[in-house]
Order: sequence, then structure tokens, then C-alpha cells
Amino acid sequence: MDNLLDARLLRHLVDLVLAVSLIELLWLLLRRPTGFTNLAPNVLAGLSLTLALRLSLVGSNHAWIVLCLAAAGLAHLLDLRARRRHPGLFTPTQPLGQGRQSP
Repeated sequence: MDNLLDARLLRHLVDLVLAVSLIELLWLLLRRPTGFTNLAPNVLAGLSLTLALRLSLVGSNHAWIVLCLAAAGLAHLLDLRARRRHPGLFTPTQPLGQGRQSP
């Protein structure tokens, strides 16, 4: 009985992660359309990995899981290529911890 409850809880948690990720994706599209192109591969990779996890939890066909994993890998490759082409675009403008005044 506990395993069934744990599996249901895990599926609900994964659904929550998917919902929050989709909200984040929509927010990026609406609020920061120029910044979206920089973050899209990361968000899409995360969505693909989470969807693969969700599909595996419900016992979906392995082909769908492999497709999601391949999409995540492709998104990571696109992210690496973008970071290699434009290294200054993905680095913070100020070192961490600087630029803010402490109260």
C-alpha cells in the first residue's frame, strides 16, 4: 500500500514540476522575448527530461521515453553550441555577491 501511495505522490510531484516549468516557459515568452532564445534550450531540456520521467512512471511505451531523452540531449547540444559561439552572453555581468548594497 505504501508503494502505491509513494508512486502516486511521485507522479503528482512530477506533474507539479512540469506545470511550473510550463509556467516559466510562458513567462519567459511573454516577459522576456529576447532572453527566451538564450534560455530556451535549458528550459526545453528540463521539460524533456521531466516528461521522460513522467512517462516512465506511468509505464508508457519505451519509444516515447527515448524520444524525450533524445530531445533533451539535442537541447543540451544546442545550449553548448550557443555558449561556445557567444561566451560573453552567458556569463554574469558582475561577479557573484557584488553590485548589491547590503542593508
